[in-house]
Amino acid sequence: MLADIADRRRPAADALKDWGLAHRFAGSGDRAAIASLVYDGLRRRSSAAWIMGEDTPRAVLIGMLRLQRGLATPSIAALFDGSRFAPAPLSETEAERLSQGTLADAPPEVAGDAPTWVLHSLAGLLGDDLLPELRALGRRAPLDIRINGLKADRDAASVTLAHLGAEPTPHSPLGLRVPIGEDGRGPALHVEPEFLDGLYEIQDEGSQLASLLAGVRSGETVVDFCAGGGGKTLALAALTGNGARLIATDSDPRRLAPIHERLRRSGAVAEVRTPRAGRARADVLEDLDGRVDRVLVDAPCTGTGTWRRNPDAKWRLRPASLAGRVAEQAEVLDRAARLVRVNGRIVYVTCSLLPEENDAAVAGLLERSGGGIRAVDARALVDAAAPALAPFLRWTRYGLQMSPALTGTDGFYVAGLDRRG
Repeated sequence: MLADIADRRRPAADALKDWGLAHRFAGSGDRAAIASLVYDGLRRRSSAAWIMGEDTPRAVLIGMLRLQRGLATPSIAALFDGSRFAPAPLSETEAERLSQGTLADAPPEVAGDAPTWVLHSLAGLLGDDLLPELRALGRRAPLDIRINGLKADRDAASVTLAHLGAEPTPHSPLGLRVPIGEDGRGPALHVEPEFLDGLYEIQDEGSQLASLLAGVRSGETVVDFCAGGGGKTLALAALTGNGARLIATDSDPRRLAPIHERLRRSGAVAEVRTPRAGRARADVLEDLDGRVDRVLVDAPCTGTGTWRRNPDAKWRLRPASLAGRVAEQAEVLDRAARLVRVNGRIVYVTCSLLPEENDAAVAGLLERSGGGIRAVDARALVDAAAPALAPFLRWTRYGLQMSPALTGTDGFYVAGLDRRG
């Protein structure tokens, strides 16, 4: 599967699905264990190859067992014993590289397991924290859930969910963190009765915080412009006790498909406006132009902040992909600017660490607006919603940046933009 993913530059999930269909004798536990090996191999693809001295799937897997899972050479050798279903024994060279290979002289793109071409942009944001943040992006992500305030508060939900062993999330007052095993797997939360009853949603703490920082108030008309499956729509509904008029939409109707069931399960109230497919489709938000109090733009992006969860995505990322996303971001920001009323607010969010998608996108809108839009002090967003979060953020020219090493979340960017009178 590692070879298939690298050769065809395909998503890991697709490769894993195809393998499972072709090997139906493998049980669910085996498939999950194999998936964990594949994802960990992708997390450590460059650094594992470096210490092993060759870039082959076998070398990556062997090196990963040391770097990601902390196994010593004898333990790895015991796994590679050549028995039935086991890999061939380690060669003398492999055993030597495992014991003596080091990342001490590795360049940052190798030690941090990242595409070389993004380092300049990331270094501009992260500075001396570049390597620690890259390494944090290479670790497994925690498993967080957001308690649905329409059903219960977090304290009550903690009692109900005591069997999960969850603890409060460090920063979000809405979340619980569920322990995961050594293989990176957690419980099957999507089949728990409490999930089916809408008590919680699976949502990274960073995404929960971005929803909180949007500052939505009861009585407002709010558009979730790039709603996708509706995670932030549900969070905003809970934060306002269904007191805001929420309109959820997305340029891709397929991404909106899950939102209807999620709304039903959670008890959240929102109007879903699904565009028709095709080039001649009507603008489903035209009647709201200049009338919206707040527009949440969770913009399409490269997803560099989610590499902990999607390590295969970083190896598929190309400069042309970034250019395409930047163009999309400009388009959605311009459309959001037409929706928002005078003194209304756009809240711009990405799950990216790249300044081209964050501050540069905001700067582009400010320039195109000719003074009609102004940037909001990001510290004011935090002071109003989560003041204790401030020490765990990076402040950029126009917004704030969360990151795995500093905040313990995915890499979310948030900025506020107000329409002038």
